Formats: sequence, C-alpha cells, structure tokens
Amino acid sequence: MSRRRASRSPRKPPVPARDSRQLVILTGLSGSGKGSVLRTFEDLGFYCVDNLPVDLIPSFGGLYLQNQGEIERAVLLVDAREGEKLARLPEIYRELSQQHPVTLVYVEASEDALLRRFSETRRPHPMGKALNILQGIRLERRLMAPIRRLADLVIDTTRFNVHELRQFITDRFTGLAQRPLLVSTVSFGYRYGVPADADLVFDVRFLPNPHFVPRFRPLSGKDSRVARYICGFPQTGEFLRRLETMLAFLLPHYIREGKSYLTIAFGCTGGRHRSVMMAEAVHRILSRRGYTTKVVHRDIDKSAA
Repeated sequence: MSRRRASRSPRKPPVPARDSRQLVILTGLSGSGKGSVLRTFEDLGFYCVDNLPVDLIPSFGGLYLQNQGEIERAVLLVDAREGEKLARLPEIYRELSQQHPVTLVYVEASEDALLRRFSETRRPHPMGKALNILQGIRLERRLMAPIRRLADLVIDTTRFNVHELRQFITDRFTGLAQRPLLVSTVSFGYRYGVPADADLVFDVRFLPNPHFVPRFRPLSGKDSRVARYICGFPQTGEFLRRLETMLAFLLPHYIREGKSYLTIAFGCTGGRHRSVMMAEAVHRILSRRGYTTKVVHRDIDKSAA
C-alpha cells in the first residue's frame, strides 16, 4: 500500500479552512477511525449526520445551501452500512460539488492495523458474516477504490493515536495550525531492521560511537552528556545544519501535496546513542519551526538489554 498519507484531488481543491461555510462528506474503510473523526467534527461545532442514506445527500445539500444562516458547517458520514447503494456516491458527489462547496474526506488504515482493531473489538466486518475479517477488509477496499480516487483529502490513521487524529482534524478544518503535518522522528538500530513505515531514513553510523566510551555505554542519546559528546564533533553540527535546510525545503512541499504524517527515521548500530540523540535534536529543530512533532525511540531498550 502506498505510504502517501493524505492527498488532494488535482481536479478540485478543498474548501479553504478559513471559509465559514463547509460541507464535508466523510467516508472510508470500516475500522479506520471514522467515528473518532466524526466526533471531532462535532466538538468543533459541525452539524453531524451519521449514516445518512446516499440518496438523501442531494436533498441535504439543497437544504444546506438554502439555510445559509442556520447551518454553516456540516459533516455527512456515509460508509459500508449503505451496502450496494454506496456505489452511487461518486456520481452524487460529482453532481453536488458542481453546485455547492463540498470536501470529500476518505479515512483508511493499513491492513495490519485494521486486522488488529477488529481483533481487539471482536466485531464482525460489515461486509458480511460469510467472510472472515481479512476477506472483508480486502473486499471493502476494492469496492471503495473509486470513492477514494475522488477524495479531496485522504487520511491514513495507521500511525495516529486518537489524540493525534483529533489534532490533525482540528488543525485542518479550523485553520488554527499553520502547518497541518505531524512529523515523527524515530530512532532505530540497524541490527533490528529499518522501520517499514519510514518516509525518510538517515544512516548516522558515520558519527563517533559513544558505545565505545565506557562511561557512556550504559547511558542513552537522551542523556545530555552523551549528546554533548556526539555534538562535540564537527560532522555532527554540519549534518544537522544541512538536514535542517533540506527539511525546511521539503516539508512545505509535503504539506501542499496534502501529506498528513511524515516519519523521519535515524539509524545507528544499536539504536541507543547516536540515532536517539539525532531524533531528539531534529524534534527540537522542527518544534522551533512550528511543526507538530513527536519522538519515538524504537530500539533504545533493546540495546540496553
């Protein structure tokens, strides 16, 4: 599956967040987090309709346009519960978008994430009891593909927790955030493999290794003494300066492309010293620039063990 987390259709840009009137059609895969997205919209003051029959969408659109003073922002959730009628959504959306400002938001997640979520909730897949969960997920993804291609915004919730998802929706649809992109800086050890979900990977094994300094070996790159040791070498500062320049160029382009989540991974041998220090440093750099960031140290405890 593509690693691209969010995308805009080149045919029609979504309604600007600062426009007070917003009509959103929300759809996507079962188990992807549409309910959490809908609740966030509701908390933001949107008029929300859950499981609206597809055939009623044009009628609601007409009422929305006429009652300009009563409903400024609305969200219509349509999903697999509609059954075969869901196939009419692309045609209805095209007709509606010619008459009203409307944004189609599609929510999805990776196959592994959906399997885990269904396993945790022990709920059957809405595609039918005759199918197992995996078959239901794959069938629904195929049936929803034409709708996904029309979407103005595609949100992959695989790596969002509920708080990050809520923040992304808030930022995207209220205009409060200048940079609606969540950047995760990840440290890892090459001996444990490269993270499969990394968008950008940097090998920092060229930096001097604190592992060979006895007093630093039991510590990690989060320790200020280890960080000062690594930063004491000129190549570290040069690398950080060049990396900051590159990210300052790249991230605005990712945002314009509609990307919602970016993972930058830094790898060293064991994932305990150099990669950890680098992930922390880049996290601070991007935070100062106004980006929403988080740090994940995947292998820091493995090396300690």
